[in-house]
Amino acid sequence: MAAETIQGQSSTSYRPETDVPAESTRDIDTVNKKQQQHQQQPQKKSNAEKPNSLDLSLGLDLACPASRPETPQDILENRERIRQRLPAERLSIDDFDLLETVGTGTFARVWLARWAKRKEGQDGVYAIKILHKADVIKLKQVEHVRNEVRTLAAVSGHPFIISLISTFSDDQNLYMLLDYCPGGEVFTFLRRARCFSERTSQFYAAEIVLILEFLHEVHGVAYRDLKPENILLDAEGHLKLVDFGFAKQLWSRETYTLCGTPEYLAPEVIHNSGHGLAVDWWALGVLIYEFIVGQPPFWDQNPMRIYEQIVQGRLRFPVNMPPAVRDIVSQLCTTNPSERLGYIKGGAARVKQHPFFKDINWDDIYFRRTKGPIVPRVDSPTDTGNFEEYPDEPDSSLLTPYTKEMREKHDDMFADF
Repeated sequence: MAAETIQGQSSTSYRPETDVPAESTRDIDTVNKKQQQHQQQPQKKSNAEKPNSLDLSLGLDLACPASRPETPQDILENRERIRQRLPAERLSIDDFDLLETVGTGTFARVWLARWAKRKEGQDGVYAIKILHKADVIKLKQVEHVRNEVRTLAAVSGHPFIISLISTFSDDQNLYMLLDYCPGGEVFTFLRRARCFSERTSQFYAAEIVLILEFLHEVHGVAYRDLKPENILLDAEGHLKLVDFGFAKQLWSRETYTLCGTPEYLAPEVIHNSGHGLAVDWWALGVLIYEFIVGQPPFWDQNPMRIYEQIVQGRLRFPVNMPPAVRDIVSQLCTTNPSERLGYIKGGAARVKQHPFFKDINWDDIYFRRTKGPIVPRVDSPTDTGNFEEYPDEPDSSLLTPYTKEMREKHDDMFADF
């Protein structure tokens, strides 16, 4: 990839043009079969991949270090405050007015919804992720769904992570009630702007560092799919990390599952040599590079060539890349995870001390004392203008039926809902 000189830029309070795609086509599922064909050795098995009773409960409670920090009180209070916005009674989809689709996936659809029983003066606006049970089972996504629920239940309340407010279910579907972020995806704004200024990139990277510090050091969770498509903007321009389907509590353990998005995979994931929390710091390095340059450092039309570039670890920088940016990306994208910034001794604190963040007041960032560098245009609590338009939901008669046999065999898997 040739080095390219690009001037960074940022914007304030605008809405991206509607022809910018809300989702990229980058997806590990599309290259898994090719990767398996190129695999020279049988895939290793690990005890870390075997489910156990603790790992499958709601919330995260695997054995953790005695020195693990407690969840900060402000996060616990924020979590409780969010959940008190709705009554404690059992919820039903009939309690909400579904207004518009703001996201779709292989087996899920995310709706902007409004609490039908809201009082005067309340906006009652939420996002509801609806997952069709039969499709979740057919596509073997039960563990991903349960992962997302139990992880979000544990980490909700953090200022830069989407909050899971409640879960419920009916005969056909699973429902996740979430905060609504009206700003849309960072991916959309990045493609519209082509690249971000160093200052904008620094601000977003700082918020991501605080997310990873919390996930890794308080909960031992590897996120494993950090990319612009999984980061939303709220109404004040702050980040919210979403989509925890690949998140896994590891602490110091390793796991062997190939998951994520090709451009952001760490070398140890591709080598199938076992990976841990360090993969998220690699992805942060890729993300900082993409923010400033406008494309990831490892890219090709052929995903297998992307893999080759990643394991070689050759970074090419534009000639005008500031030294501090070049250095932090190089330290985060170190092919040996034991030498990677963020994973080496000192953890996230070492990342915070890097010259790239020299002007950052970490308390100001954490407590959201200023608005973000890009404030999305939001005209009302139910504004969906920062999201793409999605096709109508398919007729329910076309959906895979959740049969009596499925219910008897699988319904206990959805007990958390």
